[in-house]
Amino acid sequence: MLNIKNLEAKVDNKHILNGLNLNIKPGEVHAIMGPNGSGKSTLANILSGKNGYETKGEINFDGQNLSELSTEERAQKGIFLAFQYPLEIPGVNTNVFLRTSLNSIRKARSEKELDTLSFLKLVKEKSSELGIDEKFLSRQLNVGFSGGEKKKNEILQMKILQPKLAILDETDSGLDIDALRIVADGVNSYKNKYNAFLIITHYQRLLDYIKPDFIHVLSKGKIVKTGNAELGVELEKTGYANFT
Repeated sequence: MLNIKNLEAKVDNKHILNGLNLNIKPGEVHAIMGPNGSGKSTLANILSGKNGYETKGEINFDGQNLSELSTEERAQKGIFLAFQYPLEIPGVNTNVFLRTSLNSIRKARSEKELDTLSFLKLVKEKSSELGIDEKFLSRQLNVGFSGGEKKKNEILQMKILQPKLAILDETDSGLDIDALRIVADGVNSYKNKYNAFLIITHYQRLLDYIKPDFIHVLSKGKIVKTGNAELGVELEKTGYANFT
């Protein structure tokens, strides 16, 4: 699904990624852990199509060169990014945002757009699964939402848009234990053999609920160690000193 070879990235002549290699297959959950400044969020931004980076190397998604696609085209192809700090967008109704996003993707895939009643039925079902009060969906996007509500709203977007590759950039930051479980349950209920996850996190606690197939340690812009779920437990005890 996703194949990255020798990815380099820099901003203002500062190198952030230095020959990163990663291969993600359908049905897999990969977690990336590492110290601050190691390049975790940079990787997420580049995959989603954020501008401002000078890059070298290869990034292929479903056999297509990702660098040839705009941010919108990547979303239409099935790449989704849950932000560490979801943006507040005053004046944009949450329900309108969700329906417009979904129908934009469906249209790009030559699928029939959902009418209002069909969409409201879908969003009611998915918001109920995440314990989201429907009244929040009639408010401006993320405006006045708590940190946990914003993160649950991101997972709601994921479940409605149904991406092939979901990238979660420190989705666990700022969540209490109840919100963490709800978010993790939302991810686990969406996992299947056709999609994949790239989870970026500092802490093992999220991986107690979402079991990764692989954990990668990112240091100084490259993956320096890969292991199974036990690697996260080891890092929780020893930290990143051995890798920096």
